[in-house]
Amino acid sequence: MNRTITPTRNHHRLYRHLRSLGPGIITGASDDDPSGVATYAQAGAALGYATLWTALVTFPMMAAVQLICARIGLVTGKGISSLLHQHYSARISYPAVLALVIANTINAGTDLGAIAAGINLLLPVPILVLVGPIALLILLIQFFGSYRFIARIFSWLSLALFAYIGAAFCAKPDWPAVLKGTFLPTIRVDGMFVETLLAICGTTISPYLFFWQASQEVEEKAHVAKRYGRKLTANAENLANVAWDVNLGMLFSNVVMYFIILATAATLHESGQTDIQTATEAAEALRPLAGGAATILFAVGLISTGFLTVPILTTSAAYAVAEVAHWKRRSLDEKPWQAMKFYFVIAAITLIGLALNFTGINPMKALYWTAVINGFLAGPLLVLILRIANNKTIMKKSINRPLLNILGWTTTVVMLLSALGLVVTWIFPGFFSSEF
Repeated sequence: MNRTITPTRNHHRLYRHLRSLGPGIITGASDDDPSGVATYAQAGAALGYATLWTALVTFPMMAAVQLICARIGLVTGKGISSLLHQHYSARISYPAVLALVIANTINAGTDLGAIAAGINLLLPVPILVLVGPIALLILLIQFFGSYRFIARIFSWLSLALFAYIGAAFCAKPDWPAVLKGTFLPTIRVDGMFVETLLAICGTTISPYLFFWQASQEVEEKAHVAKRYGRKLTANAENLANVAWDVNLGMLFSNVVMYFIILATAATLHESGQTDIQTATEAAEALRPLAGGAATILFAVGLISTGFLTVPILTTSAAYAVAEVAHWKRRSLDEKPWQAMKFYFVIAAITLIGLALNFTGINPMKALYWTAVINGFLAGPLLVLILRIANNKTIMKKSINRPLLNILGWTTTVVMLLSALGLVVTWIFPGFFSSEF
């Protein structure tokens, strides 16, 4: 998906906006990855409607964060790890990249297992037999195919997740409880609630998407320059196009998030099924809409978002490594033999992630805990990103506007406090039990 350069005056405004859609839409679709689906489903099953409000609260935060990252890439023409390494100490950039690589490797491994679990719902083939061929197929796509083309296909297939909207209505939920859960936030200071809250934040405001968004804007600039012979500048119209693209992608992501929680709360939680152990159990939330086809719909959603996200996870980590290592060739537009080190990192992360599936960890639990890990990592990374976004030496006249700063720092504080709160509940289990 490529964002076009400045359109002509004859184009209708809506048409111009539609033409401008690109990395933000892919980012939004990939944000509802298998880890997100599993986390939202577990939240709805375990806590009912109590976490619906998080969809409203996280939307402006995640949109602001992704827009900040997109602006950094568009304005500077460099990725986040490259800027950290160039303008700040290597003692900051190296640990940040190492933490990202570790988190992305775990996330990619759990998503590979989720794709296999989705296929297992359709075909009676063991999950561990499937993960190897799936990993190989994804690597072949990244090495010799066009990820932009594949992303278009799986972005459309990920619309299967919209089935949760129909399922939520068909399940005839308790609408007064739904409204209360949506507009009157419930916060419990106990281990399970804080853990779920951090998981929701971690899978919604995902660290790998920070690096991916900025790097994709850099790739977009290079693509436009190569194809059209014109420089994609950070003028007002292009920045507006970026904002439109990002906001629409994040809206897509959060609508899906809201209705996954609602559908699982109205079905699984109401029936007393509060702990999801398998993909089959998670698929039951779609039964009010799809009946016997519930597992098919869930499988398509799981498979499509997994195929969309695993390449983003491995590539965003490879971007980060290549940038701090100053590799000149570090793009998916390069052939494998032209950027061997870049593609080696992609392959290594994929294969290590693949190996994690043979540790015996429950796939649904692994997806959930991946979100918790991302929740711990997001806060410190946001501090670094906001420092870049407000550095006049780096961003020139395009430093953050006040509203973006307010939303960005609010998000950072929320992520840090959520992580700290969970640590406190681990240290002092049972000490906190209040609800407000």
